Amino acid sequence: MVAAPDNAEENLMNIPVADVTVHLDQSLAPEQRLQMEDRLRAVEGVISVHNPDSRPHLAIVGYNPERTSSAAILHVIAGQGVHAELIGL
Repeated sequence: MVAAPDNAEENLMNIPVADVTVHLDQSLAPEQRLQMEDRLRAVEGVISVHNPDSRPHLAIVGYNPERTSSAAILHVIAGQGVHAELIGL
């Protein structure tokens, strides 16, 4: 195992993180939700995606605003034919 440089943990803590909540206007089948989550995670700068079973019409996406934007996240969702909008901007 290779040891991480002394400042690696500090660098990780300095990454800017923004969150956006996306309201999905339609019900998605479980496979569609998984596919959407996978596509969002593939976007450079997306750090996390949370689309809980208890609220399948909402997705919370954590991202580095220096690498991507909320508009890009919405574009990925819309690119799958899903009608959605950003909440709380």
